[in-house]
Amino acid sequence: MKKFNFRKVLDGFTASSPGSGSSGGSNSGGAGSGSGPLHPGGPAGVLREEIQETLTSEYFQICKTVRHGFPYQPTALAFDPVQKILAIGTRTGAIRILGRPGVDCYCQHESGAAVLQLQFLVNEGALVSASSDDTLHLWNLRQKRPAILHSLKFNRERITYCHLPFQSKWLYVGTERGNTHIVNIESFILSGYVIMWNKAIELSTKTHPGPVVHLSDSPRDEGKLLIGYENGTVVFWDLKSKRAELRVYYDEAIHSIDWHHEGKQFMCSHSDGSLTLWNLKSPSRPFQTTIPHGKSQREGRKSESCKPILKVEYKTCRNSEPFIIFSGGLSYDKACRRPSLTIMHGKAITVLEMDHPIVEFLTLCETPYPNEFQEPYAVAVLLEKDLIVVDLTQSNFPIFENPYPMDIHESPVTCTAYFADCPPDLILVLYSIGVKHKKQGYSNKEWPISGGTWNLGAQTYPEIIITGHADGSIKFWDASATTLQMLYKLKTSKVFEKQKVGEGKQSCEMVEDDPYAIQMIYWCPESRIFCISGVSAYVIIYKFSRHEVTTEIVSLEVRLQYDVEDIITPEPETSPPFPDVSSQLPSSRSLSGSTNTVASEGITKDSIPCLNVKTRPVRMPPGYQAELVIHLVWVDGEPPQQITSLAVSSAYGIVAFGNCNGLAVVDFIQKTVLLSMGTVDLYRSSDLYQRQPRSPRKNKQFIAGLTELNDSPVPLELERCKSPTSDHVNGHCTSPTSQSCSSGKRLSSADVSKVNRWAPGRPPFRKAQSAACMEISLPVTAEENRENSYNRSRSSSISSIDKDSKEAITALYFMESFARKNDSTISPCLFVGTSLGMVLIFSLNLPISDEQRFTEPIMVQPSGTFLSLKGAVLTFSCMDRTGGLMQPPYEVWRDPNNTDENEKSWRRKLVLNSSSSSQEVGDHQYTIICSEKQAKVFSLPSQTCLYVHNITETSFILQADVVVMCNSACLACFCANGHIMIMSLPSLRPMLDVNYLPLTDMRIARTFCFTNEGQALYLVSPTEIQRLTYSQEMCDNLQDMLGDLFTPIETPEAQNRGFLKGLFGGSGQTFDREELFGEATAGKASRSLAQHIPGPGSIEGMKGAAGGVMGELTRARIALDERGQRLGELEEKTAGMMTSAEAFSKHAHELMLKYKDKKWYQF
Repeated sequence: MKKFNFRKVLDGFTASSPGSGSSGGSNSGGAGSGSGPLHPGGPAGVLREEIQETLTSEYFQICKTVRHGFPYQPTALAFDPVQKILAIGTRTGAIRILGRPGVDCYCQHESGAAVLQLQFLVNEGALVSASSDDTLHLWNLRQKRPAILHSLKFNRERITYCHLPFQSKWLYVGTERGNTHIVNIESFILSGYVIMWNKAIELSTKTHPGPVVHLSDSPRDEGKLLIGYENGTVVFWDLKSKRAELRVYYDEAIHSIDWHHEGKQFMCSHSDGSLTLWNLKSPSRPFQTTIPHGKSQREGRKSESCKPILKVEYKTCRNSEPFIIFSGGLSYDKACRRPSLTIMHGKAITVLEMDHPIVEFLTLCETPYPNEFQEPYAVAVLLEKDLIVVDLTQSNFPIFENPYPMDIHESPVTCTAYFADCPPDLILVLYSIGVKHKKQGYSNKEWPISGGTWNLGAQTYPEIIITGHADGSIKFWDASATTLQMLYKLKTSKVFEKQKVGEGKQSCEMVEDDPYAIQMIYWCPESRIFCISGVSAYVIIYKFSRHEVTTEIVSLEVRLQYDVEDIITPEPETSPPFPDVSSQLPSSRSLSGSTNTVASEGITKDSIPCLNVKTRPVRMPPGYQAELVIHLVWVDGEPPQQITSLAVSSAYGIVAFGNCNGLAVVDFIQKTVLLSMGTVDLYRSSDLYQRQPRSPRKNKQFIAGLTELNDSPVPLELERCKSPTSDHVNGHCTSPTSQSCSSGKRLSSADVSKVNRWAPGRPPFRKAQSAACMEISLPVTAEENRENSYNRSRSSSISSIDKDSKEAITALYFMESFARKNDSTISPCLFVGTSLGMVLIFSLNLPISDEQRFTEPIMVQPSGTFLSLKGAVLTFSCMDRTGGLMQPPYEVWRDPNNTDENEKSWRRKLVLNSSSSSQEVGDHQYTIICSEKQAKVFSLPSQTCLYVHNITETSFILQADVVVMCNSACLACFCANGHIMIMSLPSLRPMLDVNYLPLTDMRIARTFCFTNEGQALYLVSPTEIQRLTYSQEMCDNLQDMLGDLFTPIETPEAQNRGFLKGLFGGSGQTFDREELFGEATAGKASRSLAQHIPGPGSIEGMKGAAGGVMGELTRARIALDERGQRLGELEEKTAGMMTSAEAFSKHAHELMLKYKDKKWYQF
């Protein structure tokens, strides 16, 4: 545990040169620049305390934890009927394995190739995946993080279909050429036994049968294999004799085949929407042909063709008619009909329409044995954007309530917020409100996918994730202990009037598709104040109540206008004087703010909001209820700019927000506008009501210019402005207010005139070029166009705020702090950060008593304090003098609609100084400010810069947050080049720098967020949330927190087939695949046909990794694993032999009793 003595730091830098106060340096990859303390520029010995930083680099490690949501672009589905776990493959090579709630595993193929098919080794804890790069993979599911044991890469043929018989170790693989290969699952080596297509079809056939679309062994005889080809040919192959026992031909292409459990019939689905039922005894023509959705024609004509039936399943029941379930097959004349699943049970035909196209479906049956009555009880249907399970045991076929968070993408996610270690009662409160609005009509049975085991683990603190969506909805999720469950849904669009077709085009030009899309979220868990900003330039403040209320929604209109001309030319001080003070004072009658420009005739005509708030009384159910709606209105025919920053203080009753035009501060208790100013006007005289006339053009030139580095020689006047708080890089002063950092004053107008005279005919400085003012072009798929359609000039440091040099408000922060250098006590403050790296502190004068708070106005005044950084400001935070993180003040929640008299008389309870340290704030505090390029730590009220860390030079920071971990604060940053960086506070020492994830999509940038206890998340795909941790402790305990996919379960016994069926029912009991497919009989396959690749989880992979000091131990563990594996196999074989012996003894005894008393002539 290292101690940092600020006095020693200052003494050590006393003798150093001013230019060495900051260690800049270049960083490799743009991720890790130098940092160092700065000379305070004040009296020595101001800081007497020693701050002990307990965090070291050993506390941090990046690790993915869990992934939530629906698998993006699914392609394949598989189910283990014994383990009761479900696997979903995707187009990106991912596999999601689901069991009971809490059992949710994600694994990824390294190649990223699409998953074509999945096959469980039933009750074996293994899974086979076939990918589009013609590779088979064997996954070990007996560990919490599945690993690939073996891979087999086909070199000359493309895989089209796979089949693994129950309790078999031989996998049948069909290819595009029509051939069928056989793979040993244990060794993952190709057998020499091959069924060539030209051997399977008749010699007289002149055309190729096409790819293999189906493979299955006969339920009656395991020695017979049914092979379906795309052109309509079906071959019944005898594996022993290596010849085709029978062949079936049909005019239409085959899509799928399924057996009757007795093995005498099978059903095919075809491309013309027909189903054919074939009998093995009469293969010349189908036993039955039906077109379920085709119109019957007169005079025995064939029914009209329908859409292809992509898959059919034929499942039998002991006590009822069989189920025939298929997808597709609808009539062509119903073009607008949605995708459907048809269930035929006896004479009843039920069509279940789906919201999305069907990718795959599986019927869940009671038995894993194919030669028994299947007894189906549910159908799992994988859609393009959903997973549903239909209950077959009830006549109305209801669906099961899905316990997984598969509806995150119900509307595209536009922003996220993550809160760890929040008040524990919040989850219960939100759930109790949200459960009242849940959908009804679900099946009353339990979710059938119930495999695996899961426990809470050591992590017990509550976590809440909030997602904002394009349709204006907000979802609160319980994210505790690596799970995700929806608690409560809020629809913000309900406060607005519905727009009619063709109406409101003039007011909603800025957003066409999703006018209610959520842009920013601000939530105070302690006070339960919730605030959002929408893409249509509005802010809504919500308060939480347990009671229903019917009331009118109050709305305010605010004008924010950037009234400075684009042409920057010096001119004499003859501009009109600043508007009278009355134009800035809030009015209780008028609910609209005013700008700093003189009103003209056209402004009033254009002062319309983008959306209209409901004017009638609105019924608000229990939960979050709208308290106030604030609009930015059109100005001079220009639409309002989107909001780029948002902050709320429940203790002060104030909301502040800004955009590229200016800043607005609103009192949501009195429903009045306190401040509405253009960004340029924020820099003028520190006294808001005693400003001198000056030219806004000249001011703009000064503000926009001084925030950038200049490559030309530095004039003497700029050299003189250097101070210990300015940022010295290459000898240039990049602090636009460096003098104010030490003196609290702005440069005089004479100094401005000097700046204007430095370079006649051109601006003295280059235009601002921060990441907040430039656009990023990222690849966007066609499916994500709608998701990003409203993302024009989106609010964040990576969006295009404006193409000119407007200075946007990018960060806001309410805190009890020192507003001025001569302040001796803390007071309510508002920190304002801009896209050009400027930080302004506003002083808030609030009434003392609660009674006065509801009547007297709040005064918002610039304090004259200016700080500066490189790049757009992203975040603020404060620490007390002992290094404890200070939390913003808040009001303790109380129900605003409670009818209890005692509750009404209860005074507002405020928590002002919430510090992680038990000591008082004292006479100074530390302010942490992070921008796109660097982080700085200032001491207030002296405003001395203690530490600066140049985080990146070649890239920029997307997200930065001050978080608490192990009871200590640190700064977490996510960079556009993919680096995640952690720095200690207050010294800004780098603790972690990992190249984790490059910025490949705008979605990642706008949804990445950090929170306390080493947690973070981002939207990894349009439908999935990826959670990760940067805590070493959580990485170590992650195995205990994850669920187990495999649970030791005895395989159910097969039903007794009876003596006669066992004697005359076929040769399945005596068929030995090992003898037929083994190397001794079939020989070796060609080496050029397929290549075996040992996986990282295999014994070979472990042997390759064994070495060094731990080599012997690893080899011993491998030997032990091999011995245990052999013993397990021996035990299984012994048990099988005992079962066979008992069955043989039983049958022999029955036979003896049957023929015991019969004479020879009775046989």
